[in-house]
Amino acid sequence: MDNTTALLGLLGAGASYGYDLKSSYDRWFGMKKPLAFGQVYSTLTRLSRNGWIEMVGAEAGAGPDRKRYGITLAGRGRVQEWMFTPEVPSGTLQSNLFAKTIIALLLGDPAGRVLDLQRAQHMAQMRELTKEKQGAPLETVLACDHALFHIEADLRWIDLTASRLSELRAAVAR
Repeated sequence: MDNTTALLGLLGAGASYGYDLKSSYDRWFGMKKPLAFGQVYSTLTRLSRNGWIEMVGAEAGAGPDRKRYGITLAGRGRVQEWMFTPEVPSGTLQSNLFAKTIIALLLGDPAGRVLDLQRAQHMAQMRELTKEKQGAPLETVLACDHALFHIEADLRWIDLTASRLSELRAAVAR
């Protein structure tokens, strides 16, 4: 996920202090991996340097002044460009699971065991995500569904590969 542009997009909804921006990010996107405060403030510095945000106020506190940031027209344009540019589906041909399967075959180790272990891990993750959805807010349910659909695709690949292991073993032996 593009944390930088997501933070910029959150500022598009209204000016904010770094602390409040982090809280908003964590609410919507940081369910499993909240942003570190240092990352938020370094990103704000970079966004300011790029001309995408500007300081719109500051207030004195116990420590350094609290700076309030707002998005600029250039920043809003950047968010629009990001938002309406379709993501390229991940079509990586260098997945670790594929590599492990090939290496197992090359070494004469049980590639089926590699696939079985990964299938079990995927199934455990699916159970966790399904539990997490129960009674959760809609944004959590949708994030879990996104992850579940990706896991289901991996499981389909695992099953297909398992059904073709003899053929793949022969191809690797050539």
